[in-house]
Amino acid sequence: MLLQITARILLEILHVKREEMDTMEYRRLGGSGLEVSVLGLGTNAFGKRADEAASIRIIDRALDCGVNFIDTANIYAGTESERIIGQALEGGKRHRVVLATKAGLPRGNGPNERGSSRLHLMRELEESLRRLKTDYVDLYQIHTFDPHTPLEETLRTLDDMVRAGKVRYIGASNYAAWELMKALGVSDRGGFVRYVSIQIGYSLADRTPERELVPLCLDQGLGIIPYFPLAGGILTGKYSSPEAVPAGSRAETDPNFQRYLKDKYLQLGRKVGDLAAECGLSPGVLSLAWLKDRPAVSTVIVGATRAEQLDENLKCVDVVLDEEVRRALDEMSRPFVHDEPFSAFRLS
Repeated sequence: MLLQITARILLEILHVKREEMDTMEYRRLGGSGLEVSVLGLGTNAFGKRADEAASIRIIDRALDCGVNFIDTANIYAGTESERIIGQALEGGKRHRVVLATKAGLPRGNGPNERGSSRLHLMRELEESLRRLKTDYVDLYQIHTFDPHTPLEETLRTLDDMVRAGKVRYIGASNYAAWELMKALGVSDRGGFVRYVSIQIGYSLADRTPERELVPLCLDQGLGIIPYFPLAGGILTGKYSSPEAVPAGSRAETDPNFQRYLKDKYLQLGRKVGDLAAECGLSPGVLSLAWLKDRPAVSTVIVGATRAEQLDENLKCVDVVLDEEVRRALDEMSRPFVHDEPFSAFRLS
């Protein structure tokens, strides 16, 4: 009871602080000099579950709250996400944003429409720049490891993009630890620009990165950018069973999401919800507060289909978990350190 009262008083104080100062925490992206907001905006739903008007409102709200990291990809909503972001950032807003996009996952069924070959990456970058209405991308990420293209080809291409001024920094996504370490070695040997970040699935429901990727990133100076930080909404308490699917949720609009509604994840969601209630927090805010303070994490990508969802997620920025709550979260999520990844995107 005392913990609950203390947490509520703290939240009231932090709420006042946010209203008066509108503060945001910024961190270096790995060992680079680039500063990113500790909470980033994921835009996978833009042009799909959030229409253009709603998406632009979310971006405007994010910028007003100090969020400067916006993450997209050339395949999100069939390129609509990039196009909408380009529209939203017109009129002088581009300089306020660290804009990240990706390439590498399939754009079509023909030859050279996937992977990280020189031909594919250079074509996709030009098309992304056109849709985003900008002449450079702050962080260009390889969406997944390409086993069919030599790393030397990929990294030299990325180096050329940086030298041409079309890309500022480069990052990887969905790489296994050995793949990432090999890429860093190739860059060091060839004198190419180095990856500064790795974007991976990471949450209370997926702690598999802690086995190898987290130690690697700490050693090599890379920043971790978690996606699926709320396990697609499971850690918010949105789903009580595979059958009870809220209207408009990801599970309703994307039938493939049903594969994530496994009992082990739903049980974890209930445990997090119970602890969150004791702390006077929402389950989502509690989950994000735990994740943002994990070693090597630079910015946590959180999606939204409404501005109100973004406002709720932003509450985590000012939450500092005490050791007792942190240990409880560590313990209930411990089985997911050595479990299968919650999600991973790979080329077939």
